[in-house]
Amino acid sequence: MHTDNLKQGFFGIGIQNGKTPENLGVLWRSAQNMGASFIYTIGNRYSKQACDTHKAVGAMPYFHYNTFEEFYAHLPKGAMLVGVELTNEAQPLEEFKHPRRCVYLLGAEDHGLSNRAIEKAHYLVKFRSTLSLNVSVAGSIVMYDRGMKTEFST
Repeated sequence: MHTDNLKQGFFGIGIQNGKTPENLGVLWRSAQNMGASFIYTIGNRYSKQACDTHKAVGAMPYFHYNTFEEFYAHLPKGAMLVGVELTNEAQPLEEFKHPRRCVYLLGAEDHGLSNRAIEKAHYLVKFRSTLSLNVSVAGSIVMYDRGMKTEFST
């Protein structure tokens, strides 16, 4: 069976200035289980994630960028940047139609996304939550929502 990747689409997910290696490990494990094509970090870099028990870093491409500008310059062609941030401008995740080809970007719990990331994002999404969530939990919710709304052809 031939898979048409352009029709099927792809997504990557990553964190800007991640706070702890444990958050990255949990997010990466979820990314591997929920069909991410790649994972990445911007800013802080950790060599080994204690919670990455499925060894996602070895199972899928991992990219690291020192700055947001470096990351944005290497955004895959045709991919939409989807920032996950609690702002007034962000669309509710429940109503969001995920692009076929996109890259999700999350910020650390204590600082969120940088102003530059918010400005350059093609879409901003948020979901109902009284307070901000752990970044790995937020990313897992976004990926689960994508999976639930995606139609797969056989």
